[in-house]
Amino acid sequence: MNLQESGEMYLETILILTQEKSFVRAIDIGEYMGFSKPSVSRALGLLKSGGFVTVGDGGGVSLTETGKEVAEKIYERHQVLTRFLSDIGVDPEVAAEDACRMEHVISDKSFGAIKAHFHYE
Repeated sequence: MNLQESGEMYLETILILTQEKSFVRAIDIGEYMGFSKPSVSRALGLLKSGGFVTVGDGGGVSLTETGKEVAEKIYERHQVLTRFLSDIGVDPEVAAEDACRMEHVISDKSFGAIKAHFHYE
């Protein structure tokens, strides 16, 4: 399944929330992202059918190995691109917002070049 930007954002959010708490629910995701419960339910259904998340009997949402790989990739891009933009003088808040958009469209090759050139690891 090919993920769209919104799917990647959900996976990244689940990863972040998992780092903050041991049990992540759909309501937590909705609150974090500012989305309605029906929107989150629909997205989770698509992510579940794509093999990116599992939803337990108690409503806990977990990333599958595939989902975790995608989430970690997007999260790393967000962190590196935010740092890169901040380092070149962009206001930190603007840098984070721009990085959020860039992380979904930048090629692996360009991202790798930025990491290598600026020695970000």
